[in-house]
Amino acid sequence: MQEALGVIETLGFATAIEAADASVKAANVRFGEWQKVGGGKVNIIFRGDIAAVKAAVEAGVAAASQIGEVQGQTVIPRPSPKLTPKFPIEAKK
Repeated sequence: MQEALGVIETLGFATAIEAADASVKAANVRFGEWQKVGGGKVNIIFRGDIAAVKAAVEAGVAAASQIGEVQGQTVIPRPSPKLTPKFPIEAKK
């Protein structure tokens, strides 16, 4: 079964760490990557089942919003396998 993909984009590294910490504590998801996007933006990526990824993204956004700025968020239930070679969206094993 293909896993859902969750992404949270924050402004600042500390905000990203806060989001990542809250996300993995709130739901059974695997942390994928974090990326510096530019302009101080940081993306964090999660994989897991749809409900868990939704819960993780919601928790991460709520926590990150307490200390900084969340620029964006998304949950993709079944990302196309064509994305994997182009984007670093695989979770760490």
